Amino acid sequence: MEQNIVTAAKPIKIPGPDHPITIERNSARIVVSVAGRIVADTREALTLREAAYPAVQYIPRKDVDMALLERTDHATYCPYKGDCTYFSMSLGGNRSINAVWSYETPYAAVTPIKDYLAFYPERVDAIEERSEA
Repeated sequence: MEQNIVTAAKPIKIPGPDHPITIERNSARIVVSVAGRIVADTREALTLREAAYPAVQYIPRKDVDMALLERTDHATYCPYKGDCTYFSMSLGGNRSINAVWSYETPYAAVTPIKDYLAFYPERVDAIEERSEA
């Protein structure tokens, strides 16, 4: 049974059978590129699977070239994960505006993604999952 909690006009929902969320360590190397530059390269990605949405690779900030990212004023809210902040990359031009997101203070059910970033696949050149020996 899904639990809902309302605080300050923002509903908080707990993942459950109707809206499952799982977070698992990805053993593959994840490389994100934009305009021919590698923006992120990690072997410590987390794969977040949420309900029927496509899986998302969350990459630790330490493995992202943060100098290429610029925080924007754009923000969204997810009742399962919390407040979301966004970053743009000038490398990708208009396509890469708000291309990167982060839950800087995620809700308890998804705390592993704190200090991680995710990239919209259509706003970067590639998010490669490389199985390297």
